[in-house]
Amino acid sequence: MSAGADERAGGRGRDMTVTGIDVTAAPAGGEGGSGRVEAPNAHDLSRLTSPEADEVTRDNGIAVIPLGSVEQHGPHLPNGTDTIAAELVARAVAARLGALYVPFAPYGVTPIHAGWPGTISLRRETFEALLTDVCTELTGLGTRAFVLVNWHEGNIASMDAVATKVQAELGATFVSAQACYVAQRLYREQGGELTHGGGIEALAVMAHDASLVRLDRAGEPHRPPGAAELDEMRRSREVYGYVTDVGELTEEGWYGEPHWAKPDLAAEFADTVADGVVELVESVLKARQRSDDTEG
Repeated sequence: MSAGADERAGGRGRDMTVTGIDVTAAPAGGEGGSGRVEAPNAHDLSRLTSPEADEVTRDNGIAVIPLGSVEQHGPHLPNGTDTIAAELVARAVAARLGALYVPFAPYGVTPIHAGWPGTISLRRETFEALLTDVCTELTGLGTRAFVLVNWHEGNIASMDAVATKVQAELGATFVSAQACYVAQRLYREQGGELTHGGGIEALAVMAHDASLVRLDRAGEPHRPPGAAELDEMRRSREVYGYVTDVGELTEEGWYGEPHWAKPDLAAEFADTVADGVVELVESVLKARQRSDDTEG
């Protein structure tokens, strides 16, 4: 750690690990959990006073940051679909963890949608600089662990780069949650599909504000030949290729079955996905805790 970084981190440096965070107390209903869930806006940094933010940070030490994107989602979903989904899930995750919810910019790294009306893509260096500054400031104020809740695949490389760099330099623990993939797993058996502008994304927007979902403009289920296979290819964990223009998937810029989204599922969307995320976050923090205890 540089002297400057150490100073910004309040001189805590490598001592600021996950040690000291009670990773078993917060999740509602989880093993060893307290069962208490704060209101979704209770720990929103932008709503708290300075002393209140300091109290939450001292008591808990975890910050939850949503990451999304502003990009076209067809004629039936808003351009901010990814950000809406990320913020909805992140607020619920923060409530379960008793953590500080830290708003981020609505924009992400989305060159594959460049040129479509409604799309604004940040350069990777812009996104990474902003995320680095936010996390560095929070570390200096006492945050010991970060949970990045992401709903946009184009952000993954940048968020990983920032997380590993800041963790190495400032000692804070990072956990990255790909909430869109968690939702894909949780809704698969019910027929939910994670496609751009499809059922799961329509469900997320419906959960936030049903008036923003214009299913009458979506028409019939739309599934261009090869689109699902390309999505599976780029999301593979072992061997994968790349999609650099959404036109490779579909000329219309979206595909899937948004009509799959229903109000009853939407009513439980935030809780369902947040519970799935928190379960995995807790396992990561416990693994880090065991590692820190062994080193200590």
